[in-house]
This record gives sequence, C-alpha cells and structure tokens, in this order.
Amino acid sequence: MRTIDYETVVKSIRDMIIYSTTHLSEDMLKALEKAYEEEHSEVSKAVLAQLLENAEIAQKESKPLCQDTGLAIFFVKVGEDVRVEGGTLKEAIYEGTQKGYKEGYLRASTCDCFTRANLKDKLGYNLPPVIYFDIVPGDKIEIEYAAKGGGSENVSRATVLAPAQGKEGVKEFIKKVISDAGPNPCPPLVVGVGIGGSFDLAAVMSKHALFRDIGTKNPDPELDQFEQEIKDELNKLGIGAMGMGGSQTALAVHIEMYEGRMCHIASLPVSVNVQCHSSRHAHITL
Repeated sequence: MRTIDYETVVKSIRDMIIYSTTHLSEDMLKALEKAYEEEHSEVSKAVLAQLLENAEIAQKESKPLCQDTGLAIFFVKVGEDVRVEGGTLKEAIYEGTQKGYKEGYLRASTCDCFTRANLKDKLGYNLPPVIYFDIVPGDKIEIEYAAKGGGSENVSRATVLAPAQGKEGVKEFIKKVISDAGPNPCPPLVVGVGIGGSFDLAAVMSKHALFRDIGTKNPDPELDQFEQEIKDELNKLGIGAMGMGGSQTALAVHIEMYEGRMCHIASLPVSVNVQCHSSRHAHITL
C-alpha cells in the first residue's frame, strides 16, 4: 500500500487552483488563437484579440482571468492501493481549496441557496467544493480541477428525450440550449455533452466532458464525427465572441456516453454543460 502525505495533497490542490485561475490552459489559448485567425467578423475578431490580451495580462501579473473565479469542481480517481496519511483525502481537498482561494485572493463565490449568505463565514473560504470520486486500480491519485463560473453554468441544461428522437433529437436539443444561451455564457464556448446512463449521470458526464483538451479527437469515430457536425451547426447560429456576431461561437463539442452507450429502453438522457472562453482547468497525478 502506497501512502501520500496529507500536506502534499493540500499543497498540490492549492497550487493548481492558483495557477489555473491566472494561466489560461494551453489548449484554450491555442483554440482562441485559431478562432481569431478564422473569424471574418471584424467586431468579433477585435473581441477575440481582447480575450487573448486579457490572458496575457493575467499570466504576466498573476491576476485572475475573470472576476468570477468559479465554483471548485473536482473529479478524483483514487487507486485501490494508495491512501492519504495524516488525514482524509476529502479533508485535504477541502483545505487545499480553502488555501487556494484565500492565498490566491480569489472571490469567494459560494453562498447559501436560500439566504444567499456567503459561506466563507461558516465553512472556511469558498467552501465546500464539489467532488466526484471514483475507485480505480493502481497506487496513484488523479485529480482533475475546474473553476466553473456562474454565467456558463446557468445556461446548462439536461433533459430526457424520447428514444425515437435519436441523434437528430440530441443535436436539436444542443442547438436550442446554445441558441437560448446567446451571449450569456461569454462565448466562444466549449460544449460538454453527456448521453445515456440516467438523468443525473448524463449531467455529470457532460461536465466531465469539458475537461478534455480542445483539439483532441473522441476515441469513438462515430462520436468524433458527430461532435464536428454539432460544432458546425452551433457556429452557424451567428452568436460569435461575447455575442457580437460571427462564426466562432463554439470552439469544441465534447461528448461522453455511458459504458456500452447504455440507457433505459424507454429513455434517452441528454445533458449539455457549457464552459466559457475562460476555461480554467488542471490535471495532476500524485
């Protein structure tokens, strides 16, 4: 049984939060540069230039890419042959999140659902994070992190289609979600799609789909082609960068389906989770 020190996990979480909040991920940076080259609308082209300049300033001055420093989301794969020594893994992620937001001077965005009182007074700074755990073979811990802003989260949607609606129904639902969202999620976007399983699982898969690097192919050739078809359709909507019109609304569409493409015989669960141009995410292995 391999052991990892509690403080090692805390520091790793703290560092990845601060770094990813101030450094735009390489895949998103390249995608924005490509979008700038391909955009024909002069207005949207100017907006994309501003987004690239913003990323450069944030990195140079170690300042947040956006004032909405997001809700902390973690996907954690825990090897069956590893354990955290000195505390629990969940506690380490909580403490690392607290330190990352506090020491990085990031906005505390969590609040009580009904009173809207900020939770930093009760549970610590910007706690609690949202964590999805999975047990896997091996002696390592893989941690994926994203800061999920409210603007993009608010336009995300899930539904259960009739089985007869099939792939065309899935495509039309995604188009409606993005069309209804308009400029609100701060495009250009990454669009995560979860299909199959159950209603709740489709939503989780659509969020995890956002962690995939932009520009990488879906390992399923059929889904890879489907992603490109949907992306082309979304870019025909004409929303453009920050809703200013143009051809670069979606930088990527990423689809995840449940094992064996499984769902109930009477159902076709679909979820769309939207990520803004400030796609802050990081992946570490301990």
